[in-house]
Amino acid sequence: MRQSKLSPFTLQVHQLIRQIPRGRVTTYAAVALALGRPHAVRAVGTALGKNPNPGTDCPCHRVVLSDATLGGYALGLRRKIALLRREGVGMAAGRVESKNWYHFSAKRKAQKVTRQPKT
Repeated sequence: MRQSKLSPFTLQVHQLIRQIPRGRVTTYAAVALALGRPHAVRAVGTALGKNPNPGTDCPCHRVVLSDATLGGYALGLRRKIALLRREGVGMAAGRVESKNWYHFSAKRKAQKVTRQPKT
């Protein structure tokens, strides 16, 4: 799926996820809250699942469930674990360690993105 075919919400999610630094993770709920849509947790997961290049341009592997378990990943959980470990994210008993959490600040919230016109 090309970027131009993604919804404005999906583009906002991808833009926000790019702000998460290596070695840190956040939750689907935190992303929804940072976008001003606290009830859109599942929609965030759906948007991340539409990432045309998982693991490269948009680091979807840095988003986990609120209980610190990994959740899903388009390229599989083994790949998600490998990417997180390579970035130095600590895990124990299938959960991300608390020292690795990333919290969006008010100034880092995603800006509104509109769909690019077709050319």
